[in-house]
This record gives sequence, structure tokens and C-alpha cells, in this order.
Amino acid sequence: MFKQTPPMGWNSWNTFEYNINDKLIRETADAMVSTGLRDAGYEYLVIDDCWSMPTRGADGRLRPDPEKFPEGIKPVADYVHSKGLKFGMYSCAGPVTCAHFPGSFDNEFLDAETFASWGVDFLKYDYCLHSQLTEGKVLYRRMGAALENCGRDILFSACTWGADNTWEWIKETSASMWRSTNDIHDNWESIKEIIRQQIPLFPYHGQGCFNDMDMLVVGIHGESRFIGDGMNETQYKTHFSAWSMFGSPLMIGCDIRNMSDTTKKILMNRDLIAINQDPACRQVHLLKKDFRLDVDVFVRQLSGGEFVIGIFNLTDRDNRASFTLDQLGLNPSLHKTLRMREIWTGEEMTVQNSYVLRQIKNCDCEVWRCKIVDA
Repeated sequence: MFKQTPPMGWNSWNTFEYNINDKLIRETADAMVSTGLRDAGYEYLVIDDCWSMPTRGADGRLRPDPEKFPEGIKPVADYVHSKGLKFGMYSCAGPVTCAHFPGSFDNEFLDAETFASWGVDFLKYDYCLHSQLTEGKVLYRRMGAALENCGRDILFSACTWGADNTWEWIKETSASMWRSTNDIHDNWESIKEIIRQQIPLFPYHGQGCFNDMDMLVVGIHGESRFIGDGMNETQYKTHFSAWSMFGSPLMIGCDIRNMSDTTKKILMNRDLIAINQDPACRQVHLLKKDFRLDVDVFVRQLSGGEFVIGIFNLTDRDNRASFTLDQLGLNPSLHKTLRMREIWTGEEMTVQNSYVLRQIKNCDCEVWRCKIVDA
């Protein structure tokens, strides 16, 4: 499947891990509708690892765990579809998955056919325990070809963790998104590390094959037993701002059945979602790195001539950031300036003297949508 904008949805792993079942998936589908997430653009509901039996059936096909999914997978997919959503599942390029359930190695075409018969719209394809004799790019080409020939339009999510220089070959595979990082954790150090990893990868992100910075941890608050102790709301805000501005797929990982109002406010910030889903999908670039203060200023040009400027203070202390408009190509001789609106607060300003100076709280950010106007 060719996606023109980054996929958006929900994935079961970060909160529920092994503890998935028919009831949870149906309730989550209901919540995606009742909370407004579906209407905000979150359309994929994805079951991660641990959904299957430990072995394949006599016919060689994958089998859902009958205790977790007593009616099988297709009725669950049908229910998700009835809510106006799309349904996703998980497999792996190895003979077994990360949790040691059957993977798709040497069964790619059979499994793609099975997924299609169940009504699957999205496949997250992991990289655990894969063959050391076959190059990763070959394994992903193989599943990509299988999905393209399965008779159903299935989005291919390549979860390679950025291993084996994924960015060099992933567009050979028909993948619509590719993981560029190790697993995200629900802590500030993980968020900072992932943001900084993106800078050399900006040129490899784009329409049809999106750099996946991993699933969102907004709103988990340490409730997952294995991915961290949680963050404060400012840190979650900064996390969501970076993922949105950088054009990463936005896959929610919290339990959306009982989200707090603050979590909803972050995940449903329509201005940031609009930036994430901007149809031009242009490349982000680092405008300024202040090595002394450790504050990053990123810029992305949007369709229609606007800019988005993100100022990220990834430190644990309050800091300041500055930049000049000539760094964006707006030299003073052009007699142009920027009219700016900050997305979280609604603050507006017009840049004077081609210079911007901002004070940014610790772990915080500002994201400005900007129009070029006469100076």
C-alpha cells in the first residue's frame, strides 16, 4: 500500500503486551469512536505479538489462541471495520516472533493469504530471531511481495529497529513505514535519545515510506510493567510534538478506554495532527543546534508556503533559544518576516528585526506555525 501521509492508530503492545483478547480489542474499537480519536485521524487498530497459538496448524497456517480469541480473528476484524476503523496484526521475519510464537519466515505468501482472508489492513512485521544467512532486506522484500500479491490492500509496517542500515534499502520492499529506533520506553531519556537519532535520518523519510519513531507512550504513566516509570505531562507534550512535527506515524500505546483529559488533549491536538498529516510531507531540518545550551530548533516547510518551527529544550533546566530569519532564507533585504502562532498556547507574534529569542522551560517545547508576510 502506498500511503501519502503517516499512518495513525493504536497498538496493543506498550500497555497490554501478552494480555490481549477479543473483549479488549472490541472495547478499544468502541473507545476509538466514542473519544473522537477516529474522527481525529486515528484509523488503525493493531494487535501486536502474543495473539497466536505456539505452533501452526496441520495445514501450516497460523492459528489464533482460542482462549484469547474464541471466535477467531475475522469476527474481530469485522467488528473493527463496523466502527469505521481498519484492523492490523503482527508477525515477524524470523521463524518465531519476539515472544516466541510462530513467525512468518519461509511462510510469507501463506501468511499474507491468511491475513487477507481475515480482513487484515495493516501488518507490523518485526525483526526478532531472524535468519543470519539471509539479509534483512531480502526478508522484507519477500513479505512485501507476498502482501502486494495477497488480494487485499494491507499496509506493510517494517519494524526493523533501524538495524542493518534499514534506511538504505527499505524503499525496495513496498513498506509504507519503517522503524528507525530500538523500542521506546516510557521515560524522558528514551524520548531524548529517539529525537536526537532522527537528525541524520531526516533525508530518508518521506511520502509513501515513513520513518517510524516507534509507538507513542503518551498517557501510559508507568502503567506498563516493562517500558518505564512514566513521564510528566510536559514531557508527554514534547514527545507528541516531536513525533508530529517530524512526520512519524502516530500509533497510540496507552489504554484509551480510560484516558485522562490531559492525555486526550495531547493526542487530539488537531493543529499538530494537521502538521503531521501535511500532504507535502516535506523533510524536517535542523535550523540551529545550540551546543552550549543544548536546545534544538527544527524547521519544516508545509504545503501552501507556511513553515512550522519547533524549539525543543531536551534538558532538565530552563533555557533560551534564538534564531534569525536569514537561516530560513528570509534575508532582511527581502523585506519579509514571519507571523507566528504557537500551537499549544495560541500565542501570536510577528518577528521584528529578523530575530527570535525564546525562553523555554525544562523538558518543554514550542511549536510555531508561521506565515511569510511583508516586513
